[in-house]
Amino acid sequence: MAKEITGRSEDYSQWYLDIVKKANLADNSAVRGCMVIKPHGFALWENMRDQLDRMFKETGHVNAYFPLFIPKSFLSKEAAHVEGFAKECAVVTHYRLKNDPNGGGVIVDPEARLEEELIVRPTSETLIWNTYRDWIGSYRDLPLLINQWANVVRWEMRTRLFLRTAEFLWQEGHTAHATAEEAVTETRLILDLYARFAEEWMAMPVIKGVKTVNERFAGAEDTYCIEALMQDGKALQAGTSHFLGQNFAKAFDVKFLNENNQEEYVWATSWGVSTRLIGGLIMTHSDDEGLVLPPRLAPTQVMIVPIPKPNDTIGAVAEQIMQALRAKGISVKYDTDIRKRPGFKFAEHEMHGIPVRIGIGERDLENRQVEVARRDTKEKNAVPLAGIADYVEQLLSDIQQHLYNRALAYRETHTTKVDTFDDFKDVLDGKGGFVLAHWDGTSETEEKIKELTKATIRCIPLDAEPEDGKCILTGQPSRQRVLFARAY
Repeated sequence: MAKEITGRSEDYSQWYLDIVKKANLADNSAVRGCMVIKPHGFALWENMRDQLDRMFKETGHVNAYFPLFIPKSFLSKEAAHVEGFAKECAVVTHYRLKNDPNGGGVIVDPEARLEEELIVRPTSETLIWNTYRDWIGSYRDLPLLINQWANVVRWEMRTRLFLRTAEFLWQEGHTAHATAEEAVTETRLILDLYARFAEEWMAMPVIKGVKTVNERFAGAEDTYCIEALMQDGKALQAGTSHFLGQNFAKAFDVKFLNENNQEEYVWATSWGVSTRLIGGLIMTHSDDEGLVLPPRLAPTQVMIVPIPKPNDTIGAVAEQIMQALRAKGISVKYDTDIRKRPGFKFAEHEMHGIPVRIGIGERDLENRQVEVARRDTKEKNAVPLAGIADYVEQLLSDIQQHLYNRALAYRETHTTKVDTFDDFKDVLDGKGGFVLAHWDGTSETEEKIKELTKATIRCIPLDAEPEDGKCILTGQPSRQRVLFARAY
């Protein structure tokens, strides 16, 4: 099965698409730019969603749901926002179809034109803040901490499964606060939550930072982000958290009475991650044999395979192992398909990224042991049946940590400090990765560097130490290095 996957060194983009297809994660749909998420891919998204949902609720957030359609006039109320999304919007103009009297099938009924066009949500700030105007009256109504799980549409012209599609799944949090300080604290809280999820659950190391003015979310005062590095040396923006200031509150007239009975505009945040995380997971860990999944997110953590085929004796032992593993909260399946040989099953489960495989044969049972193989390193060991559940539990923890350590080591060896523009270009055209370099702080220089190299400022790292230097392009003074990379 691995022969059906293009090698990473041969064609990384095709390798990625091969993994998505062969691991049964997603397919292209009949609608251009959209995807069908298959059961294995959706189970992975469910695990991500459920864990993030728990983390949101632990910090006091609650879920709600808002309509898919946004009146066009709403987008006009916040100038930067509409400018940021105008070119990506899908627009509903009519509400009815009819049969073509000339026999041409179904046509749009010209009599059914909407009085006001509706936008299929690219993001929900405008609709939600119009709603919040009715929900917020005084400081007692604050903070308002709401999240929604939804789909959104951004009419992308160049799409790639999970990474960039016209429709995708995500969560979007929208919160309202009495003070700017509370809103900024919320923005940073969610940023830290995203980083913790990426590192502890996805085993994907990230850098936390703040975006430049050019890269901010449309309508935000500040955009915070987590940036990850993929195996081809390109960056992936894995999550964003925005301090919106009072921009949307003013646009939609959302005010509250403070404790002194004075009227003020509320302060806002929004934040989100999407099914793009699945693309990041694939590109962080997978190899030329297929998908590699961190155990904490894998839909099936352990697969038991009978050798050469199922029988009552092997089945009884498999059942005992499954009961012991499930008692520890480990997801496990027993492959009883008699149509496939063990070798094919091994390759198939390897392709699907199952972290641990247990092989059980008659000879193994005679020795009261089983063969345990780990997906990340391909190591196999004979393990006694006695204590197998404890062994597998520890092995899953070891795999999770190993995947993180391996990804972190890759990032560290592909993060380079440069002081000249020639060195900057050499690194980008060579090993790639993150480049830490001085920048003069102007949008003009940022755009020029992007034009010349296709590299963007991914973020200004939050943990960056002040360091006097000179901009790599203009030679003007700079107080700290920023993080550049070519990106998805």
